[in-house]
Amino acid sequence: MPVIVGAPRSGTTLLRFMLDSHPDLAIPPETGFLALGLALSDGPDPRQAFFDRVTQFPPDAPAWVDFGISKEDFRAALASVEPFSASEGCRLFYRLYAARFGKRRTGDKTPLYCQHLTAIAALLPESRVIHLIRDGRDVALSLRRMWFSPGQEIETLAEHWAGCISAARRDSGACGGYLEIRFEDLVADPAPVLRQICRFLDLEYAPAMLDYHARAAGRLAEHRDRARLDGSLVVSHEGRLRQQALTMEPPRRSRAGAWRQEMTGDDRRRFDVVAGDLLDRLGYGRSDPASGVTAR
Repeated sequence: MPVIVGAPRSGTTLLRFMLDSHPDLAIPPETGFLALGLALSDGPDPRQAFFDRVTQFPPDAPAWVDFGISKEDFRAALASVEPFSASEGCRLFYRLYAARFGKRRTGDKTPLYCQHLTAIAALLPESRVIHLIRDGRDVALSLRRMWFSPGQEIETLAEHWAGCISAARRDSGACGGYLEIRFEDLVADPAPVLRQICRFLDLEYAPAMLDYHARAAGRLAEHRDRARLDGSLVVSHEGRLRQQALTMEPPRRSRAGAWRQEMTGDDRRRFDVVAGDLLDRLGYGRSDPASGVTAR
């Protein structure tokens, strides 16, 4: 079971749509509830606790409507799971989602699961983590414009990027399988990267994955309005479409290294202070504001 993680705005939706275009594989919109791990079913009535936590996650603005599964069907299916556990409940959820598309295998794409790999490994030992890494300066520029950005200051964005990558690497040993790939490689030449991922997942390579953009608009239709419990809007369907607009096109190589043209010298220096060591370790290299190139 592939679980795609990474710092937000690292290209995880792009990779989701590529893998979801495989004739055997269906990957839902972001779930989030796996972060609760085995605690998903804690309570005097484990089935009811699991149902409530999954269908009402996140508690402030539930995302259940994105999955296209009725609560009534989900409750009825859960009643037939014997013996019941949080793990079997999760497997049922993914089976129901895949069945909507007539597919036999499923996976997940939730970027911030990079911070919860140990809990996910305990819950779903069959999970295989694909960690998508992108140059943090490009991530920061993209994330800064989003409604879910952790902040506007470059230091906050650099710390968020570094924290996501470091958490996934730290806990990678807990996973049944862990694979790192680079966004820059994926957009430059997708086929070899996708072949590598298919080998990792014991999945036959399918050229249809390269035509993901032909299906992206239909898949994005699942991204519904996200509202709080009081009815106020967090983000509209149209807003969610705008944030993923590039997934409806073939890969843009120009988005790799765009920070060289778009990031100010001051932001480059400040990003390096927080995350320059990680840039070096990953092979991206620190910024050189004076020349506008990467120092290696």
